[in-house]
Amino acid sequence: MAERNTSTPAIILTVKNSGESDRSVRALSPERGIFYCTLYGGPKSRMRSLVQPFSTGRIWLYEDQAKKSCKITDFSVESCHISFRTSLYKMWAANLACELVIKTKCAGEYEKSYILLKALMDGMDACDEDEARAGTLRFLWRYLGVMGLQPDTERCSQCGEPLAVRPEDSAFYSHENNGFTCADCATERSGGLRMDSEGLRYLGAVSSLSPARVRGISVSPQSAWLIKSTLYFLAEHAAGTKLKSLESGIGIL
Repeated sequence: MAERNTSTPAIILTVKNSGESDRSVRALSPERGIFYCTLYGGPKSRMRSLVQPFSTGRIWLYEDQAKKSCKITDFSVESCHISFRTSLYKMWAANLACELVIKTKCAGEYEKSYILLKALMDGMDACDEDEARAGTLRFLWRYLGVMGLQPDTERCSQCGEPLAVRPEDSAFYSHENNGFTCADCATERSGGLRMDSEGLRYLGAVSSLSPARVRGISVSPQSAWLIKSTLYFLAEHAAGTKLKSLESGIGIL
C-alpha cells in the first residue's frame, strides 16, 4: 500500500519552520529510530502547541510512500517537561542529549536510546538542577555503553593492572586505547584527561548498580568536574564532530 496511518511512542527532538506556516519535525521512536515528519498548520493550530522539542508521547502519522511524505495527524502528549522552560541548564542538557543521539544515529540501538533519553528527560523534569547535572553525566556514560565506547574503569588499558586501588590514585584517558591508563603507563600526561579514584568508582557504579542506588551516591565537586570534562570529550569523540550544544552552552553546561 502506498498510503498508511501509523502511530508510535516518540520523543520530539527538534522542530524547525518549514515554509510560511508548516514545521519540519525530527523525532525518536523505539520502533523506527530517528525520523522526519511534517506538521501542517498556522500559528493558531492546536498541534503546534503540542508538538514541541523534548515533549514525549504517542504520535500519529499519515505516510504516503509514493510521494515520500510523512505528516503528523495527532500527538498525545505524555510529558511536556515544563521545568525546562525555567531552567537554562535543563534546556541545554536536553539539547546536548538530543544532539548526541542525532549525530550518532542512536548507534542503531533505537529502543535503548529511546529509553535512556526518555529517562533523562523525565528525571530532569522531576528534580532540581544539581540532580539534573548528575543525571546528565549518567546519561552520557550509559549512552557510551550503548555505542560500545564505554572505557573500562577497573583495569589499566595498557598493563591490565587494577585502577584506583588507593584514594589518591589517578588514571589518565588514552585516546589510542579508548581506556584509562594507570599513572605508570601514562607517559604523556600533559594536556591529558585525568580521572581520580572517586570518579572511576562512580562511573563503575553507574555501569553496575541500579539507577535507584546510583542516585543515592554523591561525588565531590572536583570529581564531578573531572567526570564532566572526560564525558564531554568522549561524547564529541563518539559523534565524530564538535557538538554545537556544548559550544553554545558554554558556561551553562
